[in-house]
Amino acid sequence: MTAIDWLVIAAGASAVSWVLWYFFAAERVGAVATLAPASTGTSTGTSTGTSTGTSGSGAVQAQQATITVKGGYSPAVVRVKAGRPVRLAFDRQETSGCSEEVVFADFGIRRYLPAHEQTVVEVTPPVPGTYAFTCGMGMLRGKLVAE
Repeated sequence: MTAIDWLVIAAGASAVSWVLWYFFAAERVGAVATLAPASTGTSTGTSTGTSTGTSGSGAVQAQQATITVKGGYSPAVVRVKAGRPVRLAFDRQETSGCSEEVVFADFGIRRYLPAHEQTVVEVTPPVPGTYAFTCGMGMLRGKLVAE
C-alpha cells in the first residue's frame, strides 16, 4: 500500500471515531433547571416557572418544568427533590424524526412527542440519583437529577 492509501485509511478511521464520540460519548452542556420548593401555603424558596409544595389539603403537588425539544433538550438537566412527583412538559418545536419520542429507561417510560405540541410525562424519582432521558435513538440526552 502507498502512503496515500494509509492516509485515506487514517482519515476514514478518524472520521468514524469522531462521529461515534459526537453521538454517543460527548457530554452535552446545556441549561439547568432547579425546581425549588414553593407552595400555595408556606413558601420556602423561589424558582423560575416551576413549582412544588403542598395544597391546602396536605397533598403533595407535582414539581413542574417545561423542556423545549428542538435539536436537543433545553434545559438538558432538571434538578428535583427525590420522592416527590415530577411533571415534565416536553414542548416539541420541530419535526425531526430523532426527537419524536422520549425514553426514561429507569422508569420504563417511552412516550411519543407529537410535533409542535406539549406532551406531559409524570415520574417520581424514588431515591436521590441521576435518571437519564433520551430520544428514541439515544442521540438527544438529558438528565433528571433527584436530590
